[in-house]
Amino acid sequence: MAQKYSPNIRELAALLDLSVTTVSRVLNGKAEKYRISKKTEKRVMQFAKEHNYIPNRIARGLKMSKTDTLGLVIPDIANPFFAELARSIELEARVKGLSIILCDSGENISVEKELINLLMGHKVDGIIIAPVGTDFDHLVQIHEFGMPLVIVDRYSTELDLPFVTSDNYQGAYDAVNYFISLGHRKIACIQGIQNSQPNKERVSGYLDALKNNGLEPEESMIIGEDFSIENGYKQTRILFSKDDPPTAIFALSNLISLGILKAINEIDLKIPEDVSLICFDEQPYSAFLETPLTTIEQKKNEMGQIAVNVIINEMEKKKDGENKGKSVKIKIKTTIIKRESVKNMNEFVRK
Repeated sequence: MAQKYSPNIRELAALLDLSVTTVSRVLNGKAEKYRISKKTEKRVMQFAKEHNYIPNRIARGLKMSKTDTLGLVIPDIANPFFAELARSIELEARVKGLSIILCDSGENISVEKELINLLMGHKVDGIIIAPVGTDFDHLVQIHEFGMPLVIVDRYSTELDLPFVTSDNYQGAYDAVNYFISLGHRKIACIQGIQNSQPNKERVSGYLDALKNNGLEPEESMIIGEDFSIENGYKQTRILFSKDDPPTAIFALSNLISLGILKAINEIDLKIPEDVSLICFDEQPYSAFLETPLTTIEQKKNEMGQIAVNVIINEMEKKKDGENKGKSVKIKIKTTIIKRESVKNMNEFVRK
């Protein structure tokens, strides 16, 4: 079946016997702003629908050097944290009249670079990215080139790039301090990508909470290599192969905690009777596990909303030809959600 012909805006205006400006303002939702009557607005919208009018946003973008489109690059869409973050960014962008091109780098720096080139080829107006690893040179280059850019979650303190993230240090400090308040002294930390800034800050919070409570950190209790389920599983098996295993584990990501839960089940231990657990990041399933999980909640919705508003501000600065100035750097407070996965050791004497 032949596709129904779609007139361009000039043809549409001629058919309606209206000016192109009037039709354009109605189709762009600006009828009220320019005091166009409700009757005319309704007529234009109905006529456009009947004639299958579809505005060519890409063509308009090429003409205006603006596409009303943002690129979003995340490391792993299968990770519930990034899925929820991406959703919040897309919803806020939609409210602001922007579309999103979502890309998954698969935790691969080479893929990440290719995706950025692809997005720039599509002339996106800005890029929001949760980077892979610790190499940010390519991000510095595109930022200096003039592409509006905002980093979410993973970032670098050494570079002047805009970012929106969680207060990773305080969240970790609160988690370990809570363990200690309930009598735990041997607390393991299963970490993620060791040189990533969020991981470094979470480990720092873990260490400072121990030291400030008069406890000496044990090097053997800080283990792990990435934010995966496999890492959580493997490191838990290692911890419980020791003669003196921990009474508590602090998981530095939601996926790590899932690996921990699998290993604990296989070892035939119980949470919190045999080992307590706190996870960095709240998930919808956290409250519905067999033992509801105590978590450090990151405000993912707030993070996504702020990231969109920051990128819009960066885009406005570019349009107005302003100097970049100092980059916006935002850390959002976390919250500890206390549930049933932490045993109160003060009420018990370990045999």
